[in-house]
Amino acid sequence: MEKYFSRFADAVSRWTGRPAAFALCILAVAGWAVSGPVFGFSETWQLIINTGTTIVTFLMVFLIQSTQNRDGAAVQAKLDELIRAGQAKNDFIGIEHLTETEVAEFREMCLRAKERSAKQAVAA
Repeated sequence: MEKYFSRFADAVSRWTGRPAAFALCILAVAGWAVSGPVFGFSETWQLIINTGTTIVTFLMVFLIQSTQNRDGAAVQAKLDELIRAGQAKNDFIGIEHLTETEVAEFREMCLRAKERSAKQAVAA
Protein backbone atom coordinates (compact mmCIF):
# COMPACT_ATOMS: atom_id res chain seq x y z
CA MET A 1 0.00 0.00 0.00
CA GLU A 2 2.85 2.38 0.85
CA LYS A 3 4.39 1.94 -2.59
CA TYR A 4 1.08 2.71 -4.33
CA PHE A 5 0.53 5.79 -2.17
CA SER A 6 4.06 7.00 -2.91
CA ARG A 7 3.53 6.59 -6.64
CA PHE A 8 0.16 8.33 -6.43
CA ALA A 9 1.56 11.19 -4.33
CA ASP A 10 4.47 11.64 -6.74
CA ALA A 11 2.19 11.67 -9.77
CA VAL A 12 -0.19 14.18 -8.19
CA SER A 13 2.70 16.39 -7.06
CA ARG A 14 4.21 16.37 -10.53
CA TRP A 15 0.88 17.11 -12.21
CA THR A 16 -0.24 19.83 -9.80
CA GLY A 17 3.12 21.56 -10.10
CA ARG A 18 2.66 22.16 -13.81
CA PRO A 19 1.38 25.35 -15.40
CA ALA A 20 -1.55 23.46 -16.95
CA ALA A 21 -2.85 22.53 -13.49
CA PHE A 22 -2.63 26.15 -12.37
CA ALA A 23 -4.43 27.28 -15.52
CA LEU A 24 -7.17 24.70 -14.88
CA CYS A 25 -7.65 26.09 -11.37
CA ILE A 26 -7.82 29.63 -12.71
CA LEU A 27 -10.46 28.52 -15.22
CA ALA A 28 -12.48 26.80 -12.50
CA VAL A 29 -12.44 29.91 -10.29
CA ALA A 30 -13.26 32.13 -13.27
CA GLY A 31 -16.15 29.84 -14.22
CA TRP A 32 -17.42 29.94 -10.67
CA ALA A 33 -17.14 33.75 -10.56
CA VAL A 34 -18.91 34.18 -13.91
CA SER A 35 -21.74 31.93 -12.72
CA GLY A 36 -22.36 34.21 -9.72
CA PRO A 37 -25.03 36.38 -11.38
CA VAL A 38 -26.82 33.29 -12.67
CA PHE A 39 -27.14 31.95 -9.12
CA GLY A 40 -27.73 35.37 -7.59
CA PHE A 41 -24.49 35.21 -5.62
CA SER A 42 -26.35 32.93 -3.21
CA GLU A 43 -24.94 31.26 -0.14
CA THR A 44 -25.02 27.92 -1.97
CA TRP A 45 -22.98 29.44 -4.80
CA GLN A 46 -20.39 30.67 -2.24
CA LEU A 47 -20.46 27.34 -0.39
CA ILE A 48 -19.49 25.49 -3.58
CA ILE A 49 -16.14 27.28 -3.94
CA ASN A 50 -15.47 27.24 -0.19
CA THR A 51 -16.11 23.52 0.11
CA GLY A 52 -14.22 22.64 -3.05
CA THR A 53 -11.12 24.60 -2.15
CA THR A 54 -11.16 23.33 1.44
CA ILE A 55 -11.30 19.70 0.33
CA VAL A 56 -8.56 20.14 -2.27
CA THR A 57 -6.33 22.01 0.20
CA PHE A 58 -6.86 19.41 2.93
CA LEU A 59 -5.92 16.51 0.64
CA MET A 60 -3.00 18.31 -1.00
CA VAL A 61 -1.39 19.03 2.37
CA PHE A 62 -0.96 15.30 2.97
CA LEU A 63 0.29 14.57 -0.53
CA ILE A 64 2.80 17.42 -0.46
CA GLN A 65 3.99 16.46 3.03
CA SER A 66 4.50 12.88 1.90
CA THR A 67 6.65 13.88 -1.06
CA GLN A 68 8.58 16.43 1.04
CA ASN A 69 9.31 13.81 3.71
CA ARG A 70 10.62 11.34 1.14
CA ASP A 71 12.67 13.98 -0.65
CA GLY A 72 14.15 15.19 2.64
CA ALA A 73 15.01 11.66 3.74
CA ALA A 74 16.67 10.95 0.38
CA VAL A 75 18.76 14.13 0.59
CA GLN A 76 19.81 13.24 4.14
CA ALA A 77 20.81 9.74 3.06
CA LYS A 78 22.90 11.17 0.23
CA LEU A 79 24.58 13.68 2.53
CA ASP A 80 25.26 10.96 5.09
CA GLU A 81 26.93 8.85 2.41
CA LEU A 82 29.08 11.79 1.28
CA ILE A 83 30.12 12.39 4.88
CA ARG A 84 30.84 8.69 5.43
CA ALA A 85 32.88 8.35 2.25
CA GLY A 86 34.74 11.66 2.52
CA GLN A 87 37.01 13.46 4.92
CA ALA A 88 34.23 14.94 7.06
CA LYS A 89 33.56 13.86 10.63
CA ASN A 90 31.16 10.93 10.87
CA ASP A 91 29.62 12.64 13.92
CA PHE A 92 27.41 14.59 11.52
CA ILE A 93 25.66 11.51 10.15
CA GLY A 94 22.08 11.43 11.40
CA ILE A 95 22.03 14.82 13.11
CA GLU A 96 18.62 15.48 11.57
CA HIS A 97 17.23 13.18 14.29
CA LEU A 98 18.62 15.29 17.15
CA THR A 99 16.77 17.85 19.20
CA GLU A 100 16.92 21.56 18.39
CA THR A 101 19.36 22.08 21.28
CA GLU A 102 21.67 19.30 20.10
CA VAL A 103 21.67 20.68 16.55
CA ALA A 104 22.45 24.15 17.93
CA GLU A 105 25.46 22.63 19.75
CA PHE A 106 26.68 21.15 16.45
CA ARG A 107 26.27 24.54 14.77
CA GLU A 108 28.26 26.22 17.54
CA MET A 109 30.98 23.59 17.15
CA CYS A 110 31.11 24.33 13.41
CA LEU A 111 31.30 28.09 14.01
CA ARG A 112 34.20 27.62 16.45
CA ALA A 113 35.99 25.39 13.93
CA LYS A 114 35.45 28.01 11.22
CA GLU A 115 36.87 30.72 13.46
CA ARG A 116 39.93 28.56 14.27
CA SER A 117 40.48 27.93 10.57
CA ALA A 118 40.22 31.63 9.79
CA LYS A 119 42.76 32.46 12.53
CA GLN A 120 45.13 29.78 11.23
CA ALA A 121 44.80 31.11 7.68
CA VAL A 122 45.61 34.65 8.85
CA ALA A 123 48.58 33.44 10.91
CA ALA A 124 49.98 31.45 7.96
